[in-house]
Parts: sequence; structure tokens; C-alpha cells
Amino acid sequence: MTTKSTMSDSEDDCSDNTSGVADWPVTEEWLLAVLKEHHKDLSESAAITIIEFTVKPGCETGECVLSDILAVIVTYCIRGDPEGANHNLNFIIKLLPQDPFSRFFVTEAQFDLREIKFYTQVVPDLEIFKNQVCQEDSETDLILPIPKCYYAHYSPGETEPEPIPPSSVLVLENIKPNGYQSVDFSTGLDLRQAKAAMEAIAKVHALSLCLKVTEGQVLSEKYPFLFQTSQASDSYQQLVERGLPQLFEFLESKDELKDILNMLNDLRPHTKEIIESLLGAEEPMALITHTDFWCNNLMFKENQGNCQCAILDWQMVTYSRPTNDLALLLVSSVSADLRREHTDELLDVYWVKLVENCKKLKVDIEEMLNYDRKKLGEDFRKGQLLALLLCIGSVDLALGNAQMEERLVALLKDLYKEDLLSIAVARNEQK
Repeated sequence: MTTKSTMSDSEDDCSDNTSGVADWPVTEEWLLAVLKEHHKDLSESAAITIIEFTVKPGCETGECVLSDILAVIVTYCIRGDPEGANHNLNFIIKLLPQDPFSRFFVTEAQFDLREIKFYTQVVPDLEIFKNQVCQEDSETDLILPIPKCYYAHYSPGETEPEPIPPSSVLVLENIKPNGYQSVDFSTGLDLRQAKAAMEAIAKVHALSLCLKVTEGQVLSEKYPFLFQTSQASDSYQQLVERGLPQLFEFLESKDELKDILNMLNDLRPHTKEIIESLLGAEEPMALITHTDFWCNNLMFKENQGNCQCAILDWQMVTYSRPTNDLALLLVSSVSADLRREHTDELLDVYWVKLVENCKKLKVDIEEMLNYDRKKLGEDFRKGQLLALLLCIGSVDLALGNAQMEERLVALLKDLYKEDLLSIAVARNEQK
């Protein structure tokens, strides 16, 4: 149970779409520009020669909403290398959707621009900050768990003197050939994968939090392109209103869920205020969040007995509360039994890694920010309600699948039992 419309789709979770190949001329000249950007350290006299390349749709199953994706493999050589010492580069090209409606949706909300700026502005800043503070390039615990960016281009388009449509291109490392695999959403993450995801997002959170603390600058001001609370709230509210009628129809068919249905009806007039309140940044722990942190935006790799997680699709990157990412993952992407039995353990995993990483970056969260594990738990509790509302936005993904319907019902029962729904209604009625 999660949202494919609210949540963006990973590079490995899209439908076959050959139009991207036909409509986007991946030429040798264009590939040379990408390779020269990738090999910035080469002298100007160095020459790159492309031997061969292949282009195919980069999506296999599901539905791509925010990008058309191509997978490219290019073989090339560099002047001065020993004969036969060819190089291979495997990458993903993310383009604006060919479908006019989807293209307008993406450009209007600037999903493409946001991800490009994440890779070209936020990531370099975090890397520079890490190296300045740690002065140890080998600090593997703080390597960002994301694909490498090889090339990016953005043009907003023009209206005068003649219309020119917007365009954007993002070229990222294709991590699947490196052993990373996606997870079946209907099954969800197992405990090892959930722990790996918690540790991965803790790296991003720690780096952005410590950058903010060290520089003394609010990151939403430093990076004005981040998904703004008001804009995000409007988008999510529209999706919630679309999903609620489907959820209500499902709940009406089950007598044992009547009380939950009534409580959701009471909650409905307040959903926009709740989304805006919980999505908004709250100091001192406001930091850069993924805000689309569910299993279809994650890939996993086994490495010498350890499970590693890579985080994809940063179109909704936001300045918000860290627990929003944690809650969305556990509400949407694990089984009910795992969520019930291991939530505290997973929050402990996240907290230990966050504190450990921040100390490496010279920030003691408990002493400097007066924030502890107990407060994390309290914030997570509130974050579950936001996660539920985001999932309602595309509840159609769960309905019709017995395994996912069971997960949905278990979640609603648990949140109802914890009085989370009634507390939210009471607080908003008092305002």
C-alpha cells in the first residue's frame, strides 16, 4: 500500500516505452559530450573515441509518470591508453515524458529541475562539506547512497520570439549491472533491507543537517528549488481527495471497519491542514528529506554479507522532518508483522547511525540541538499520519491485491487503535 502517483517511480519500475528511443536521438556526438563531462580530468588534447553503443528502454514494469527513461551502454577508448584497453559505461538517461499531459505536470511542478539541481548543487555541496570536515576521502560511512551523476542539462523553454518547449536531461549511473536489485512492492522489504534503507537515508540526513548547523543557514533558503511546503501540500491534497472515495468504498464493504470509516470521514475536512503542518520544516531537526522514500525508489545489493541500499528518484526532495521519510517507508513498504514487531528496532538503527555520522561531522545532536531518541519516536508517531495520507492518494495500488489489502487494513486498525486518527481530528477542530 503506497502511492505510485504521489511517489515517483524508480528507474527499474516503469513500463516498456520504445517511443523514448525513437524520439530522442542519442547520437555519437551527444555521447561524446557526456563522456567528456565524465572525464573532466583529461587534458584538452586527450581524445575519446566511441567504438559502439546501444540504446534501449530503461524501464521494465509498471508506469513511468515523471520521466521517460533510456538505458545506454557505450564502449569507448581514450588516446594514450594501451591498445585494447577499452572502457565501458552503463548509464540511465532521464528525459521529460513524451506524453503531453505528463510533460506539463512535470515541468509545471518542476520535478525534473528539482532532481537535476539535487545532483548538481546539493550533492556537490554535501561532498565538499564532508571532505572539509572529515578530511578523509575514505570515510565510507558517509558516501552518499545514490547513483553517480554523469551529465545534466536543463532549459526552461521560451515563449518569445517563438515558442521553444522546456527540456531536461539527467544522465545517471545504471547501478543494476553492479548487482543492485529492486524489491517486489507487494511483498515489501525484509528486515535486513529495511535496516539498510534506514542506514542509507541516515547518511543523507546527517550530511544535510550538519551542513545547516555548521554554516548556520536554513537549507530552504540556500536551495530555493526544494519542494516548497505549500506547493507540495496542494499536490498531495489533490491526490488524497482522489483516493478517499476509493478507500471509503472499500471500507464500506467491511462491517468491522465501520468505526475507522467514520473516523476518516471526520478527518477528511482537515487533511490539507494536517499535510501542511506535518510536511513543514520544524527546527532544529529540519533537513533535506527524500519525501518519496518507499521501496520502489530503493535498490539493494548484497556485499560480503552486508545489505547495501541505494536511493533513487529525488524529484520531491524537500526541506522537512527526517521522520517523514522514516514513517513513509515503514507505513508503505514493509509487512504489517514487520512493522509491528520491529519499528522500534528500526528507529534505533536509524538513530544510532544518524548520531554516529553527525559526530564524524563534528555535530552532537543531543548536546547541540537538544534532540534525543525519545523525541525522534514522538515525531515518528506524527509522521505516520502524514504517511497514511500520502498513501491514500494512490490507494488503488493496494485495492484488488489481497496481500496489499491485508497490509492496508492492518495499518488502519493499528493507527485507529493508537488513537492517532482521533487525536489528529481533535487537534484540528481546536484550531
